[in-house]
Amino acid sequence: MEPLLVTKTYALPPVNLSEVWRYAGVTTPDDALSALLEECLLEAEPQLAPKVCYGEFPFSCEGDNLCFGFATVASADLKQALQGCQKVILFGATIGIGMDRLIAKYGSLSPTKALLFQALGAERIEALCDCFCKEFALSRRFSPGYGDLPLSFQKDLFRVLDCSRKIGLTLNDSLLMSPSKSVTAIAGTTDEGCVTSPCDRCNKKDCSFRRNL
Repeated sequence: MEPLLVTKTYALPPVNLSEVWRYAGVTTPDDALSALLEECLLEAEPQLAPKVCYGEFPFSCEGDNLCFGFATVASADLKQALQGCQKVILFGATIGIGMDRLIAKYGSLSPTKALLFQALGAERIEALCDCFCKEFALSRRFSPGYGDLPLSFQKDLFRVLDCSRKIGLTLNDSLLMSPSKSVTAIAGTTDEGCVTSPCDRCNKKDCSFRRNL
């Protein structure tokens, strides 16, 4: 039986400004930069179109091989992330193409604004994923390219979730997504509830984008 795929739209929570500054690499923003970010927030808001497509899938393990029915992938890190989970939900999420257009628009007009739109886009897609995981009480999400999970597994996720038709999310031959501010991921349900940070079990402690845990 084919899994039931669902598409949802979301109203995002207020922007976490400290996260935007972190993504932008700004430690202490001055008044001028803060004012510029406020301009970006006003311009970006009507361009956002948060959507998620998802489905529930069975999974089983044989050693480090995880079988999801539609594909099998070897990943010790993903196996660890799914320990104790009763089921698995695969999802694709995007905030739409509008942010990419703003980044492209200001690439030459105002590189500083382009940087702020990049950072804002990163914060908004993370907020969308967090909303989704909290709603379904999911464990930490795990995306292709994390740890030892091959980036090529992205192709399988796109195929089974039908991301292009469901939410307008496409994948090119270099495995880059469009819109760029998008995520595909695997998450499990646990009795312990949701863990939203994708950094909680990552071993790269010196990553400049690591969230404060």
